[in-house]
Amino acid sequence: MISDSKNGSIKDFLELVKKSRRGKLKVYIGMSAGVGKSYRMLQEAHSLLKNGIDIQIGYIETHLRAETHALLDGLPVIPRRHVFYKGKDLEEMDLQAVLNRHPEVVVVDELAHTNIEGSKNSKRWQDVMDILEASISVITAVNIQHLESLNEEVEEITGITITERIPDNILQIADEIVNIDLTADELIERLRQGKIYDKAKIERALQNFFQSDKILQLRELALKEVAHHLERKIDIEVPKQIKLRPEKFLACISSNHETAKVVIRKTARLASYYRSPWIVLYVQSSSESMDRIKPDKQRHLINNFKLATELGAELIKIKSDQITKTIMKVADEREITTICIGKPHLSLFQVILRTAVFNELLNNIAAKETDLVILS
Repeated sequence: MISDSKNGSIKDFLELVKKSRRGKLKVYIGMSAGVGKSYRMLQEAHSLLKNGIDIQIGYIETHLRAETHALLDGLPVIPRRHVFYKGKDLEEMDLQAVLNRHPEVVVVDELAHTNIEGSKNSKRWQDVMDILEASISVITAVNIQHLESLNEEVEEITGITITERIPDNILQIADEIVNIDLTADELIERLRQGKIYDKAKIERALQNFFQSDKILQLRELALKEVAHHLERKIDIEVPKQIKLRPEKFLACISSNHETAKVVIRKTARLASYYRSPWIVLYVQSSSESMDRIKPDKQRHLINNFKLATELGAELIKIKSDQITKTIMKVADEREITTICIGKPHLSLFQVILRTAVFNELLNNIAAKETDLVILS
């Protein structure tokens, strides 16, 4: 039985599908496995089918959970593609079959999944982008820990390295994001009842990922993400009576790869919150020319450039020994509202006294309506 609020959400998505030629994207997001994302997607699929919508299951992962698996009955499923890889017969979503079948809506589970080597795309989110471009609407699901800009924060919370990630702009282009929320106690109870993993895995899960403090922190991240999506939607769809200065971020990086990575990820997060464009600026001084810095530093720098573009930044590289003037020139030309830099290695007091670049930057910014954010 689906509540009125769920029916309302389904009707809203139905209207989006009817209005647009481009495929619409709906994302179910949760704080962890087992909150019920796949279950809700299948519930919605049944409702859309009853409303006469041509919907197909492109890929669903029930993990053999009885309640979820039962919901597959009566739903049209596009057969998976079988791939023989490293001595095993594996299954993948058949992207070409989805495109050929061309339903109005397709359900694609596990958005952060990495495809088998040799597939058209390396990631499932890229498959979803292809489907949307073909004017097919997609209902999908992902856990909050797979969001690229939250990668390090989640690793710090859980102690687990998350290797499968999606770029933040996937959620930014989503037409709807629905948070599937449970309390920590409810989620742990579902685990104890065997509704998430096999009984053999329960105790280990309780000792590791499924601890109340970790779940609460992940829940907060998921709730914040959905709240920010709603704010962005209001900004776009609700006319503003007072035009505010649009936010625009400039992330300044150097060849210090650890600091640069932090600055890039945290600026991406800020830009995502404000639904704002952002730029990554690398000013290459003569001391950082490619013939002077070590090959490993060059490699890290290139990787950080790649990370910045993957997260949606515009990348600007300028050769200059006048670092502050270059930063301020770019900030002026591009109408930057907030400049983001990494925390200096010295104490702030020492930096102000001894570091000419930082001191000059402070003086320049003080005379303008530009904010400076120091990211730790």
